[in-house]
Amino acid sequence: MTTRLFLAFLLLIPGVLPAAGQRSQFSPSPHATDPEAAPVLAGPAAALPAQEKPALSPVTRSFVAIDAPVIALQHVRVIDGTGAPATENQTVLIDQGNIRELGPDASIKIPEGAKIVDLSGRSVIPGLVGMHDHMFYPAASGMGPVPGAPALLDEMGFSFPRLYLAGGVTTIRTAGSLEPYTDLALKKLIDSGQQPGPKMHITGPYLEGVGSFVPQFHELSGPEEATRMVNYWIDTGATSFKAFMHITRAELAAAIKAAHARGIKVTGHLCSVGFTEAADLGIDNLEHGIIVDEEFNPHKQLDQCPPDAGTAIENVDIESAPVQAMIRKLVERHVAITSTLVIFETFQPNRPPLQQRVLKALSQPSRVDYLAVRAQIAEGPPPTVNQLKKEMQFEYAFVKAGGVLLSGEDPSGYGGVLAGYGDQRQVELLVEAGFTPLEAIHIATQNGADFLGESDRIGTLKPGRRADIVVLKGDPSRKIEDIENVELVFKDGIAYDPKKLADSIAGAVGFH
Repeated sequence: MTTRLFLAFLLLIPGVLPAAGQRSQFSPSPHATDPEAAPVLAGPAAALPAQEKPALSPVTRSFVAIDAPVIALQHVRVIDGTGAPATENQTVLIDQGNIRELGPDASIKIPEGAKIVDLSGRSVIPGLVGMHDHMFYPAASGMGPVPGAPALLDEMGFSFPRLYLAGGVTTIRTAGSLEPYTDLALKKLIDSGQQPGPKMHITGPYLEGVGSFVPQFHELSGPEEATRMVNYWIDTGATSFKAFMHITRAELAAAIKAAHARGIKVTGHLCSVGFTEAADLGIDNLEHGIIVDEEFNPHKQLDQCPPDAGTAIENVDIESAPVQAMIRKLVERHVAITSTLVIFETFQPNRPPLQQRVLKALSQPSRVDYLAVRAQIAEGPPPTVNQLKKEMQFEYAFVKAGGVLLSGEDPSGYGGVLAGYGDQRQVELLVEAGFTPLEAIHIATQNGADFLGESDRIGTLKPGRRADIVVLKGDPSRKIEDIENVELVFKDGIAYDPKKLADSIAGAVGFH
């Protein structure tokens, strides 16, 4: 049962505020200090960029916890996203949506009239940058109680933007779109302040070849159509593209050439084209990792996704010469890998830990379907190979060889991954894979910002960056699970209440 479900996945998807100048006792609990931690010393940022602040609608305003021209976050532990050690007893000064100063409490002069927030016992990290964060969720996957149903996925235009933001995800790349016009419209609504949600980088419709198992995907007729499709969607507003499982090498080459000619990157969840072939064609990014790379499958034919896709990984040795050569090729060609360990975890028995917050967010039919398939996996025969562990081994080896790893979640499969919550779990799994908590947070923040060309604005906590900041209870640099303890999410210097955001979509995931 577990193998069938896993193969199906491979074929299926891709508060009360103080008055100005007064102190808010956000939490009375003290936090530990680390006398050995080197302080972050950063003075005022020069020439902070002016950015017009959108007027928030009453709906968006209802989720705002703090909104002031100048905000001082005091007595906080700073994890800046660069991979550097956490620093204690810091103050982050936010001015007009930017981080103006960041340094030890005693070194920062708080301007008169600033909103002061005491964050003792709290940590701040950069807003997460989700690089595989779709706006859809499985409706009828063909893997639930009614096997054989068409592989359909529904747009979660109401619930997912709120969940991403509630989870501390302030920027996403959709990494494949089923309703690109809807995604583009949602981006406009969020950017204009009409709806709450993360900053969105919209990926165009899937670039898929003949043989798709998803009725909602268009099948390309050849390289010429791939070129036309890329140019049309760039004109319409797409800022990246994703090739899918049945695309041919000629179609992929044409899409990459057309996209690169206009400064746009291409990623891929591939099957018919191997990772080495895709690197030679100039692809920028590859999704999921070695579990979906069929170049080591003995049944693989040129431009064909083999019928036993997903099974050859059982016999692949990550330390073998062919796999290591593939890793070197990706590193040499500057091809990034997007880690989506969280989706593979759902195909392991009794994983991830069942959380009430997930069940609360799901609609009743979606909850029933998710629990039914989860039980089938738990009760079925044990998997012949721990695919999650093997993928972790590959990603760790890739990074140690010099590769750039990105982080995403992929809310597809049979419904075990939810927007925002999945991004948090993904960071935890990176730690399970062998990365330190600081390395995992770096992967999920600065690496994504760098890839998107946004590193001068987001991804790290430094003077001059936009104030995209997640306030966490605890210390995720020591206990990565604390990344789930989100108490405030600042986006462009405005703090949102994650509990209100999550409560507002209770029972909605699977419906809208």
